Amino acid sequence: MMLARRARDWLPALGVFVAGIGLWQGFVKGLHVQRFLLPAPSAIWTAFSSNQNQLWHEGWFTFQEALGGFAIGCTAGILFAIIVARWDLLGSALMPYAIAANAIPIIAFAPITNAWFDPLTKTSKMVIAAVLCFFPVFVNVVRGLRSVKPEQIELMRSYAVGELTVFRLVRVPTALPFLFTALRVASVLAMIGSIVAEYYGGSLDALGANIEQDASLFQFEKAWAEIIIASLLGIGFYLAVVALERLATRWQPREEIVGA
Repeated sequence: MMLARRARDWLPALGVFVAGIGLWQGFVKGLHVQRFLLPAPSAIWTAFSSNQNQLWHEGWFTFQEALGGFAIGCTAGILFAIIVARWDLLGSALMPYAIAANAIPIIAFAPITNAWFDPLTKTSKMVIAAVLCFFPVFVNVVRGLRSVKPEQIELMRSYAVGELTVFRLVRVPTALPFLFTALRVASVLAMIGSIVAEYYGGSLDALGANIEQDASLFQFEKAWAEIIIASLLGIGFYLAVVALERLATRWQPREEIVGA
């Protein structure tokens, strides 16, 4: 019953997708759009089918960079948020700098990180992805840890429990919806950061470097096929975070999780 209901929920989106592909194909063929402007979906599918092994290899290479940057940036954001939320004076001193740092176009640092690390390795791309993931996680976790109702704290302290127990039983559950909201955003930013950083120099095993190379060699269909791989991996990464969120926040009402 539930499976059938979910299938019905997805039918409109599937219909829009099929109609969009059909319109795209008809638009390109009917108006004779040049392939360097927009290849037809059928041509992209042919390139995708002919290069599947290579495309998935490139995708896995880039996904490892994104996953590594995601893990580093999110871990740093959570730890930093805990410190800032615990000591208000320190938070007041550091928060303006964290906000200012977020205004810097981090992608512009990709050539610099390539100079710091070997551009043919994953490290420089992980750094860019980590920096992009850090800020949304940091800000949301701070907000979540500080969103505890005062009466909850007073109740716990009336039982003479320590700060560590208050943190574990009250602050962490309150912050979880905020954390997973940030993780969903960070999963997308990690993929974007890794691919864009590869444009500035990277291994030819990576998606970004191959997209740039194929476009410069007029292999536009293959470049679009690589974009599709990047999109599929990004969607899969996002859905994995959503599944983890549902598992970790089963105790919350469904509507509260969606609105977080």
